Amino acid sequence: MGVRPPQQDGDDEVETIAFGIAALDEHLERSDITFPTTEPALLDRLGDPDVPYDAKGNEVALSAALAETHAEEFETRQQLMNALHPVFEAKRERANNSIVGQLRSLLPF
Repeated sequence: MGVRPPQQDGDDEVETIAFGIAALDEHLERSDITFPTTEPALLDRLGDPDVPYDAKGNEVALSAALAETHAEEFETRQQLMNALHPVFEAKRERANNSIVGQLRSLLPF
Protein backbone atom coordinates (compact mmCIF):
# COMPACT_ATOMS: atom_id res chain seq x y z
CA MET A 1 0.00 0.00 0.00
CA GLY A 2 1.04 3.59 -0.32
CA VAL A 3 -0.31 6.99 0.52
CA ARG A 4 0.52 10.48 -0.58
CA PRO A 5 1.96 12.69 2.14
CA PRO A 6 0.45 16.13 2.79
CA GLN A 7 1.13 18.63 0.02
CA GLN A 8 3.71 21.31 0.68
CA ASP A 9 3.98 24.62 -1.15
CA GLY A 10 6.57 24.83 -3.91
CA ASP A 11 7.08 21.09 -4.22
CA ASP A 12 6.02 19.93 -7.68
CA GLU A 13 7.24 16.35 -7.29
CA VAL A 14 4.64 13.87 -6.08
CA GLU A 15 5.99 11.59 -3.38
CA THR A 16 4.33 8.50 -1.97
CA ILE A 17 5.01 6.64 1.24
CA ALA A 18 5.13 2.89 0.66
CA PHE A 19 4.20 0.49 3.42
CA GLY A 20 3.27 -3.15 3.78
CA ILE A 21 3.82 -5.32 0.76
CA ALA A 22 4.52 -2.25 -1.41
CA ALA A 23 7.47 -1.37 0.83
CA LEU A 24 8.67 -4.97 0.74
CA ASP A 25 8.36 -4.93 -3.05
CA GLU A 26 10.83 -2.02 -3.15
CA HIS A 27 13.36 -4.16 -1.26
CA LEU A 28 12.76 -7.08 -3.62
CA GLU A 29 13.23 -4.83 -6.67
CA ARG A 30 16.68 -3.81 -5.43
CA SER A 31 17.83 -7.41 -4.96
CA ASP A 32 18.20 -10.31 -7.34
CA ILE A 33 16.02 -12.82 -5.55
CA THR A 34 14.78 -15.73 -7.59
CA PHE A 35 11.83 -17.92 -6.76
CA PRO A 36 11.25 -20.45 -5.33
CA THR A 37 13.12 -19.23 -2.26
CA THR A 38 13.29 -20.04 1.42
CA GLU A 39 12.95 -17.76 4.42
CA PRO A 40 16.70 -17.99 5.29
CA ALA A 41 17.71 -17.28 1.67
CA LEU A 42 15.36 -14.31 1.53
CA LEU A 43 16.78 -12.85 4.75
CA ASP A 44 20.33 -13.51 3.58
CA ARG A 45 19.75 -11.55 0.35
CA LEU A 46 17.77 -8.69 1.88
CA GLY A 47 19.60 -8.40 5.21
CA ASP A 48 16.44 -8.48 7.37
CA PRO A 49 15.23 -4.93 6.68
CA ASP A 50 12.64 -3.15 8.78
CA VAL A 51 9.48 -2.85 6.69
CA PRO A 52 6.99 -0.06 7.43
CA TYR A 53 3.50 -1.47 7.86
CA ASP A 54 1.54 1.81 8.04
CA ALA A 55 1.75 5.38 6.76
CA LYS A 56 2.88 6.61 10.17
CA GLY A 57 6.22 4.82 9.80
CA ASN A 58 5.70 1.97 12.26
CA GLU A 59 7.99 -0.86 11.22
CA VAL A 60 8.50 -4.57 11.72
CA ALA A 61 11.61 -6.61 10.96
CA LEU A 62 11.13 -8.82 7.92
CA SER A 63 12.25 -11.85 9.95
CA ALA A 64 9.49 -11.21 12.51
CA ALA A 65 6.86 -10.81 9.78
CA LEU A 66 8.03 -13.98 8.05
CA ALA A 67 7.88 -15.89 11.33
CA GLU A 68 4.19 -15.00 11.60
CA THR A 69 3.47 -16.59 8.20
CA HIS A 70 4.61 -20.03 9.45
CA ALA A 71 5.93 -20.73 5.94
CA GLU A 72 9.49 -21.83 5.20
CA GLU A 73 9.41 -21.69 1.41
CA PHE A 74 7.77 -19.45 -1.16
CA GLU A 75 7.25 -20.79 -4.68
CA THR A 76 6.54 -17.40 -6.26
CA ARG A 77 6.85 -13.72 -5.47
CA GLN A 78 3.04 -13.54 -5.35
CA GLN A 79 2.91 -16.35 -2.79
CA LEU A 80 5.36 -14.39 -0.60
CA MET A 81 3.27 -11.23 -0.89
CA ASN A 82 0.02 -13.12 -0.21
CA ALA A 83 1.54 -14.68 2.92
CA LEU A 84 2.82 -11.36 4.29
CA HIS A 85 -0.18 -9.17 3.47
CA PRO A 86 -2.34 -10.37 6.41
CA VAL A 87 0.63 -9.98 8.77
CA PHE A 88 1.14 -6.33 7.79
CA GLU A 89 -2.62 -5.65 7.90
CA ALA A 90 -2.94 -7.13 11.39
CA LYS A 91 -0.03 -5.03 12.65
CA ARG A 92 -1.51 -1.90 11.07
CA GLU A 93 -4.89 -2.52 12.69
CA ARG A 94 -3.33 -3.21 16.10
CA ALA A 95 -1.28 -0.01 15.89
CA ASN A 96 -4.35 2.04 15.00
CA ASN A 97 -6.41 0.51 17.79
CA SER A 98 -3.80 0.97 20.51
CA ILE A 99 -4.05 3.86 22.95
CA VAL A 100 -0.84 5.34 21.55
CA GLY A 101 -2.23 4.99 18.01
CA GLN A 102 -5.44 6.74 18.99
CA LEU A 103 -3.51 9.58 20.63
CA ARG A 104 -1.30 9.94 17.56
CA SER A 105 -4.35 10.27 15.33
CA LEU A 106 -5.47 13.26 17.40
CA LEU A 107 -2.17 15.12 16.97
CA PRO A 108 -1.55 17.19 13.85
CA PHE A 109 1.96 15.79 13.21
